[in-house]
Amino acid sequence: MLQHLIRQDENLRMVPTDRAELTAAVDRLQEELATGPDPDRTRVLTRWIGTAQLSLGNHDEAHTFLRRSLELAITSGNVRAIVATELNFGDAHRYAGDIETAETFYRSALDTARGQCPELLDYALQHFGKHLMERGDLTGARTHLQEALRLRIAKGDTELVESTQAALDRIGTLIGNSIAAEGEWSRRWTAWLQARTGIADPARWHDGFPALREQIQGLAAHQRVQPRHLWDQPFPAELVAAMATEAEKALFSEGYLHNGKRNTAVGEAANHFASQVDLAAIVARATGLEVEQPHTGVYIGYTEGQSLDFHLDEAGFGEANLIICLQHTRPIDAGRASTTAFISAAGYLECDLAAGSGVVFDGALTPHGRTPLGAGESITLISLGFRARDQARRVLSDLPPAPA
Repeated sequence: MLQHLIRQDENLRMVPTDRAELTAAVDRLQEELATGPDPDRTRVLTRWIGTAQLSLGNHDEAHTFLRRSLELAITSGNVRAIVATELNFGDAHRYAGDIETAETFYRSALDTARGQCPELLDYALQHFGKHLMERGDLTGARTHLQEALRLRIAKGDTELVESTQAALDRIGTLIGNSIAAEGEWSRRWTAWLQARTGIADPARWHDGFPALREQIQGLAAHQRVQPRHLWDQPFPAELVAAMATEAEKALFSEGYLHNGKRNTAVGEAANHFASQVDLAAIVARATGLEVEQPHTGVYIGYTEGQSLDFHLDEAGFGEANLIICLQHTRPIDAGRASTTAFISAAGYLECDLAAGSGVVFDGALTPHGRTPLGAGESITLISLGFRARDQARRVLSDLPPAPA
């Protein structure tokens, strides 16, 4: 009845097509409501009025009418009406800034739709996806909206498909902007770090740290994972050796130079390793962060004289990075070995990795690098990226800007 008087704005929120006309329509509905219609008609009228008031920005009035409509739907046992009104009530709280209450209504509607009202599942997914988008969980939002899109394509409703596609397009833009912003943020921090400290002279690190302390502590406050050296892990030696062999061949034939070292994509041996070892559980035990199985990986090879200066990774690699040493060769009479190094809130941390040992850390928020390799030294690593199971832990917000 009111659809032609309501549209979506650039933020995909409901607004009037004509404020005066929508206000007049609300007045007419309230006049009918005042006549005391039967409970079913009252439920419909109060839902329409509540939705219209929501679009007009009258949050208190929207809550009052939608609450009454929901109570009537629950009393009548009309599951379809319960789902639809909970979605409207979720919107009312979201528009008013009450995110937690909004999520309660969206989740209730989504759960009920999945179990008892599949014809409204696409609507529940759409509303919840837009809520997640506004909350900043762009990955979760896209997952829900993609499911809604599949259902709407199956329905064959062009208007609904276009509505969901508009939301997905908006998420694509936001993700692109987020990646660009995070990449620029990482580059600025890396430039600041490299102007003030270097990887080549560990003897000078501790003397120079006091000048970095305050800024590094600001970064550390946001870390999802603290650097931790994993000395003794259940990595089967034969699987580590198989990856070392695969990495050596791939780095030689397909490797590309990146930041002064060679990188290449992981292959069959690494995939087999990940299928045999519960890497997510190892990371979770070591860090306290529940993660999914690794979503990406790369082989890395260093040879004599190579190093990697202190830097921050871009956020896309994951909330937790696990580096496992596959092979570390150095002459018996060599002096100092190359190490994986971090700048932590307490100072510098070095990890001398031997084959089968590793280190886990948050690469996007922990400055890290590798000290120079000595004469005759070489090292081969696999670096794996993990995403947090909790979608909220994936979102980086309120990060300290790179110091001037």
